[in-house]
Amino acid sequence: MINIMFVCHGNICRSPMAEFIMKKLAEEAGAGDRFCIESSATSTEELGNPVYPPARSELAKHGIGCAGKYAVQLRKSDYEKYDYFIGMDTANIRNMNRIFGSDRDGKVYKLLTFAGRGDDVSDPWYSRDFGKAYADIEEGCKGLLSSLMER
Repeated sequence: MINIMFVCHGNICRSPMAEFIMKKLAEEAGAGDRFCIESSATSTEELGNPVYPPARSELAKHGIGCAGKYAVQLRKSDYEKYDYFIGMDTANIRNMNRIFGSDRDGKVYKLLTFAGRGDDVSDPWYSRDFGKAYADIEEGCKGLLSSLMER
């Protein structure tokens, strides 16, 4: 079992989108049972809140549901439980390293590196472009899944 934690600032937009997109891609590849896929926040601002309605709507446009998902916070103890921590942007990476104290085992990555890109996933909280965020996340998740399936 490969344990993946997607991480963003509040865990109400990008990281839950990534969680559910990745679950769908893994299922479609016939590999859903090979992965444990979750998401969390680096902040406490949105803890307990459901997926932000425009993010939920964007997922629904692609036939993906996210019912029952509520924002949770990334914890230092998570480092031992997961194999990959996938941040949406540079700030998420910095905050994960702060929470963990270090990335001694090289588990922390930025999502779009798996798509051969160095930029950040577009943040729809500010851009209001949930379609662009979805496209970025899907591209990164496809690259991540491909990378993991090769191993």
